[in-house]
Amino acid sequence: MDADRQIVHTPVMVAEVLEHLAPERGGIFIDCTVGLGGHARALLEAGASRVIGLDRDPSALERSRAALAAFGDQVELVHSDYRELTDVLDARGISGVDGVLADLGVSSLQLDAPDRGFSFRRDDVLDMRMDTSQGHTAAAMLAAADEQTLADVIYTLGEERHARRVARAILTARSQTPITTTGRLADVVRRAIPRKGYSRIDPATRTFQAIRIWVNRELEGLDGFLGRAVGRLNAGGRMAVITFHSLEDRVVKHTFRALQSEGRITIRTKRPVVPAPAEVESNARARSAKLRAIESAKD
Repeated sequence: MDADRQIVHTPVMVAEVLEHLAPERGGIFIDCTVGLGGHARALLEAGASRVIGLDRDPSALERSRAALAAFGDQVELVHSDYRELTDVLDARGISGVDGVLADLGVSSLQLDAPDRGFSFRRDDVLDMRMDTSQGHTAAAMLAAADEQTLADVIYTLGEERHARRVARAILTARSQTPITTTGRLADVVRRAIPRKGYSRIDPATRTFQAIRIWVNRELEGLDGFLGRAVGRLNAGGRMAVITFHSLEDRVVKHTFRALQSEGRITIRTKRPVVPAPAEVESNARARSAKLRAIESAKD
């Protein structure tokens, strides 16, 4: 069986998404990161009249197109970065929508498919691009960056306190042989970080997170996107955002608070909603998920 066909997709916090977006109201819903289509399917089955799914990963769109084919013209899938949401809506003459979902995590396809380079669980090509049709690979960016840039990226985006040691180790290693695989990068990082007893987190985890965020510019424009998305909600429309690391969650939290202070929204989740223990037990990737939701001010 083809390796890609073996990928199991389990959308995160489906019940919580449906509770806060209330698709039974009908209307147009936007899935800004449609991935393999799990959340979009749930929205449609719960009553959404139409779902427009965006994703910058062409492979994900191909899979979700097949997964959602039964819904016919209730679904439209668009190859686009979620930050281009307003352009996508303008191109379709849509001024307002009833719900917006942004699941900002890495998809199962990206983590599990070969030659994507998101995981260090196996030795893979060091790519890490969510959109494989454009941009520089992680290998290319690591090859070109200076030590200070790398240290700043790893410290700021990975919250790795040994960032300078890791950056120096990467430069030393690449001077000998280009770093082109996940296995080699993980090995370099592990050797650079002092080990003090057992840790449930692999020493390479934070550096890989940092490089992935850097390659895909995941934090750039996130606050602006949230504001623009809220601006496209109809009165009483709802938005839910799922994050998987503290940097994204912090941006979402502070942006929603600012929008509420302006009277544009009401925050529905005083604290981030986290997965139920049963979901974490059945899907380990849900462990770090946090959901925040808002409702647009009514006329």
